[in-house]
Amino acid sequence: MARVALEHVEKVYPGGTRAIRDVSLDVADGELLVMVGPSGCGKSTILRLVAGLEEPTGGTVTIGGRSMNGVRPQDRNAAMVFQDYALYPHLTVRGNLEFPLKMRRLPRAERAERVARVAELLEIGALLDRLPRQLSGGQRQRVAMGRALVREPAVFLLDEPLSNLDARLRVQVRAEIKALQRRTRTTMLYVTHDQVEAMTLGDRVAVLDRGALQQVAPPATLYAEPANVFVAGFIGNPPMNVFPATLDAGGVLRVGTQAVRLPAERARLAGRVATAGVRPEAVDLGDDGLEATVAHVEYLGHETLAYTDLAGDGREPIRLVARRAGMHALAPGARVRLRVAPARVHLFAADGVAL
Repeated sequence: MARVALEHVEKVYPGGTRAIRDVSLDVADGELLVMVGPSGCGKSTILRLVAGLEEPTGGTVTIGGRSMNGVRPQDRNAAMVFQDYALYPHLTVRGNLEFPLKMRRLPRAERAERVARVAELLEIGALLDRLPRQLSGGQRQRVAMGRALVREPAVFLLDEPLSNLDARLRVQVRAEIKALQRRTRTTMLYVTHDQVEAMTLGDRVAVLDRGALQQVAPPATLYAEPANVFVAGFIGNPPMNVFPATLDAGGVLRVGTQAVRLPAERARLAGRVATAGVRPEAVDLGDDGLEATVAHVEYLGHETLAYTDLAGDGREPIRLVARRAGMHALAPGARVRLRVAPARVHLFAADGVAL
C-alpha cells in the first residue's frame, strides 16, 4: 500500500490539447478514491499518468513519497484494470493470473501460492482451468482484477471496469470491489462516468471537468455542499435543480417573476447571487408556493419525479424537478404549486462558486 500524490500536474498533448490543468490530488494510504466526470474531463488521463502510461507535461506524480516522473510502468508497483478486461484469450484463468508473475521470474511455488490465494479471495478457484471465452462478463472482470491483485501492488488502478456489464451485474461486482478493497486495504484509484458508482464506492470522490479538479470530498459532503454550479448539477440523480436567480436586500430570492423568502441570515448575500439550486427532495407539491406546469412525470415505484416548468416572464421556462415518495397521479399540463424548502436552497455567485 502507498500514498499517491499529484502536485500541480499538467498534461498537454502535441498540437496543444490540454487534457489536465494544474491538478493537485492526495490519495491516502489504503484509501479508495473515485474520479468522476463527463467524457473527456481527464479522469482516465490521470490514471494513466499514475500508471506510467503517460508522462506529465508539468508537475509531479509520487507513489509512497517517491517521484514517479521518468520511472517505467513496470517499476511503479501499480496494477491497472482496463474497461475491456484485456485477458489473453489463449491462456486459461490460471495462465492469465500467473502471467505477470512469470514476467517477474518468480519461483513456481510462489506463483502457485499467490494464484491460489487470489483465486480464493475472488471466489474463482473453480474457474482456473477455463479459457476467457468460457466465462461470463462478471467472471472475466474478477479474473482481470485477480491478475492485478496477484502482483500485490502498492496501488490499484481501475479504469471504468464495470461499464461492459449489465445493470444488475454492475451492482453485484461494485459491492465485491468495495468488500475487496476493505479486506486488502490497497490504495485504489477508480475512474467512472457513473455517479452512482462514484457515490457508493468512494471513501472520497474527485469531480473533474475539462481537465480541472472541481471538488474532492466524501460522498455525503459532495451531495450536501457542492463547491460550485458544475458539481451541483452533475452530482445527484436527478441532479440538483439549478436556475438563474437574484437575491434582494430583504432576503427574497427572485426566480423569474416569482419569489421564495429565504432565512434572514441569507440577506447578507444580496446582490452577489446569480444562480440558485435546490435538490428535488427539497421541492414538494402543495396548496401554495411557486406556480408551475407539469411537463412530464416519471413513476419509479418507490417514488415519483415530477418535471415542472415555472410560470415564466416570456423567457425560456425554468425547469424544476420535484421528488415525492410513492406513486402519485399527475397529468402532463396540470397546474401545480411547488413548495421549496428555503433552508435547503443553495446560492452561487456569477463565477459559479458556492456562496
